[in-house]
Amino acid sequence: MTADTKTPLEHVNDTVLQLKEMRHYSKNNVELLTTQWLLFDGELSKLKQQKKIEDLMTRQGEFYDALETTISEFEALAAELQPPPEEAGQA
Repeated sequence: MTADTKTPLEHVNDTVLQLKEMRHYSKNNVELLTTQWLLFDGELSKLKQQKKIEDLMTRQGEFYDALETTISEFEALAAELQPPPEEAGQA
């Protein structure tokens, strides 16, 4: 199915999948950055560079939280867009 023939529900579901992929990579990036931060905090402090990493970690955390909220909102929208189940007696 092309982008022109997708239903709104299909577009929403595609968006949710993409957001979940972004969340996965975001979480991994935060974990890796945190590991690096813990290993080199002392050296970064001596070089007066720790604020840069702290700022990035804060922004990444805010991004992750925003992704979680958006995913939840889009999943709710997808549920609203679901067609009602067909009655058992209808063909």
